[in-house]
Amino acid sequence: MTRSSKPAPIHRLALRVRELAQLFNSMDPTPFLNKDLDQEAEDFIEAWAAGYAPGSRFHITIHLEQWPTDGDPSEMLVGAIHNHFSYKAERTRRALKQLLQQGRMSLGIGLVFVTLCLLAADAMGKFGPYTGSTIARESLTIIGWVAMWRPLEIFLYDWWPLQRQIRLYQHLSNAHIQVIQGK
Repeated sequence: MTRSSKPAPIHRLALRVRELAQLFNSMDPTPFLNKDLDQEAEDFIEAWAAGYAPGSRFHITIHLEQWPTDGDPSEMLVGAIHNHFSYKAERTRRALKQLLQQGRMSLGIGLVFVTLCLLAADAMGKFGPYTGSTIARESLTIIGWVAMWRPLEIFLYDWWPLQRQIRLYQHLSNAHIQVIQGK
């Protein structure tokens, strides 16, 4: 069996709650399918899932002590959790897109600025090897390259955590969810 055909590992989480309302944000007035998860429940699920390798599959079992009188909440709960993490993935995708757009703009500005600084430093070098012109030339070179710090930070480091979050949210939005009555 090759590495690419190896099935993704499955990780299981058991959540135990007294009632359905414990899983949802009580301040959110929208119907269940669009409701935000309770912040503590969301943080717990995310922290649990983030501890596993990318590409893992998740099975979440919700043990519900007080079963609603109006019927089986399984379908509604599965839809609500999947919708919640799909929404978070989309929101994080938009944040990544904005970050990369900011990076491109910063890179353009930085390249123009570093070019101007290096041209000015080169012009300073024509004044001769005087201490003042040497300091000015070196200062312009340093300032020009420091202007490239932020675009390089964005393209080398800042986008990775967002991409990792998107993958995590996508996997959580596709998690197998089972609702069981009782403890």
